Amino acid sequence: QAQLEESGGGSVQAGGSLRLTCVVSGYIECAGWYRQAPGKEREAVADIGTGGQAYYAASVEGRFTISQDKAKNTLYLEMNNLQPDDTATYYCAAASRSWRCVPGRPNYNFAGPGTQVTVSS
Repeated sequence: QAQLEESGGGSVQAGGSLRLTCVVSGYIECAGWYRQAPGKEREAVADIGTGGQAYYAASVEGRFTISQDKAKNTLYLEMNNLQPDDTATYYCAAASRSWRCVPGRPNYNFAGPGTQVTVSS
């Protein structure tokens, strides 16, 4: 049973940056980030596959970077040039079985409690 805990959210002005951190305990095969804003559907933001390859939503490509430090069991999301549309609760998610880690379309079975990101114009 994996457990995930996010941190690093906050309030910034448009054009600003934040780095989200997710500390993972337990075994996982792949992980990523998704977000959800009030009244909107959940959106996958970025994923790291089992081979370390990264996938990004079109809305964040070129602005966000996902990375991991396996020695620290930590996942990161570097977010630059933040825009008001990026305002949402961001969740770290992971899967513990390789069959769930379909490249670009993972089926996560664990998630953290979320961290709020607010971007003002």
